[in-house]
Amino acid sequence: MMKEEIFLGNGAIALGLLEAGCQVVTSYPGTPSSEILPEVVRLKKSQGLNTYVEWSTNEKVALDNAFAASIAGKRSCCCMKQVGLNVAADSLMSAAYMGTVGGFVIISCDDPGPHSSQTEQDTRLMARIAKVPVLDPSGPLEARDMARIAFEISERFRIPVILRPAIRVCHARQSMAWADLRSNEARAAFQKDPGRWAATPRFRLILHRELNHKLKEIGRLFDGLSEINFHDLQEGKTYPFGIICGGVPYAVVKDILSEQSRSDIPVLKLGAPYPFPESLASQFMEQCERVLVLEETDTLIEYLLSDKDKVMGRRSGHVPQEGELIPEAVARAVNKALETCGLEVLSIGDSREVNELVKGLSLPVRKPTLCPGCPHRASFFAIRKGRSKAIFTSDIGCYTLGLNLGSVDTCLDMGAAITMASGFYHAFGQDGTRQPIIATIGDSTFYHSGTAGLLNAVYNGARFILVILDNQITAMTGMQPTPGLGIRADGTSGVAIPLERVVRGCGIDFLEVVDPYDLSTMLGTLKRATSYVQDAAGGIAVVIARHPCVIAYRKEAIPNPRKPTVTDECVSCGFCMQRFECPALYRDEKADHTMINEVLCTGCGVCIEVCPKGAIVAVGSEQ
Repeated sequence: MMKEEIFLGNGAIALGLLEAGCQVVTSYPGTPSSEILPEVVRLKKSQGLNTYVEWSTNEKVALDNAFAASIAGKRSCCCMKQVGLNVAADSLMSAAYMGTVGGFVIISCDDPGPHSSQTEQDTRLMARIAKVPVLDPSGPLEARDMARIAFEISERFRIPVILRPAIRVCHARQSMAWADLRSNEARAAFQKDPGRWAATPRFRLILHRELNHKLKEIGRLFDGLSEINFHDLQEGKTYPFGIICGGVPYAVVKDILSEQSRSDIPVLKLGAPYPFPESLASQFMEQCERVLVLEETDTLIEYLLSDKDKVMGRRSGHVPQEGELIPEAVARAVNKALETCGLEVLSIGDSREVNELVKGLSLPVRKPTLCPGCPHRASFFAIRKGRSKAIFTSDIGCYTLGLNLGSVDTCLDMGAAITMASGFYHAFGQDGTRQPIIATIGDSTFYHSGTAGLLNAVYNGARFILVILDNQITAMTGMQPTPGLGIRADGTSGVAIPLERVVRGCGIDFLEVVDPYDLSTMLGTLKRATSYVQDAAGGIAVVIARHPCVIAYRKEAIPNPRKPTVTDECVSCGFCMQRFECPALYRDEKADHTMINEVLCTGCGVCIEVCPKGAIVAVGSEQ
């Protein structure tokens, strides 16, 4: 029975995976990829499928689990964002050499912009480094279809295949018809072959030769894969200008050219850009005097085109070197290229006038901030108050916003709060300097990549305070469970692994758990931790600041709300807004003092303890 449904792009990918008979799906959450696994879970439950799903502790773990299922003959997939593929890169490189049995698809979602990532890196370049095919969808429906194609290519050539949707594909919505799904009943069967699955360097050379041969064959396939690599050239006709593109830029280009009725500009669409379809690209280049390459976010196609003299793109300055190729940016790039060729430009509106008008409105700048009632805010306030002269190393997650409270000095990547703290300790220690250092990391991030760094820091005698901000959820990426909760991806029970057990196992002797809402106790705990770090017999002190996320667990987080109010004792010093920075606090110009937005206030009551003048009190306790 056919059904019609509007799918999020990530939901369309999930549907494509299950339609292709994927039996194992693993993931670590990260925008823009986070919704893929939950959509797999939703479809699995509604269709009664036997698909195995897993929130893995990190991306390498996700890839390894899915790869093992693949070489046991099952179709498998792992999902992550583009920086997550960095974490899994070691496994990816070897998996390409070893090859696969069941289809193995790696979904790596890119974030041109970037909207919520550390980098704008291009997964297509990672595919080239790893020597695996990559597919680049331009919309949700194509992403769904490419999931099937990816499995077919993987099984035909026994090679991992990367599906690279960018954020606009992941978060677009499109109506789709789909039929009931059936479970893939293929059974696991591992054929022992140590020369492949446990290959030593000598055999890796042979496997590398095999891999290169596979890529040549796939390149020839991509030359003729007309459903995703195609152009609209007229045979025998020469054009003064053409456009080569893939992914989201292709969808934008087609819309712009259609709106402008510019059928005189041919387009080559490369939905499978690597291995590079040499013959198809050469044909297009031969019939065009100049070409503009539009791709996100780097220069894979532009780099691989043979006749560089004809090419306009990032290297020539026609396309921006950074940032998302939104429609305005694409239109400007096309016009710049048309001007270079002496051709009629597009009649597009100029958004600069509108931008200047908006700037003139003097609208308030609203920077990202922690939610009202967030326990991390209380933790950062206490950290800053207790050790303002410390170096504050932090990590990836909600708590990066500790920047606003003056309690974050560095943020490199997942797990770096601990490794950077260790590095700072040894750098200053080399000079005989005792520099206070406080590292902050979230509970999910600690499970992801904190343990190795903490083991190393303990082993090498580092001294610092580590505060694990435990809100009992993976909040920033969509409220996924952590290993500490013992809840699996599909809601079934797993084995809970408390943070305390993991921390103790890393060799930590000083470990205290505190509720950050209790500021006085939090400050006292940090003071004891400081003494331990400074003591000759001490070491690394770990404080777990544990309080439920106010969004995920509203009732549990604030079981007894305290409604605060500002009294006439307020002297408008601004301390609460500048140092505590709760969105519910604002300055009322008419009243000439701080006020509380009751719509935003969660009733956590921490601001009552923060005010240095005692001007914020609980309703009913005013003097």
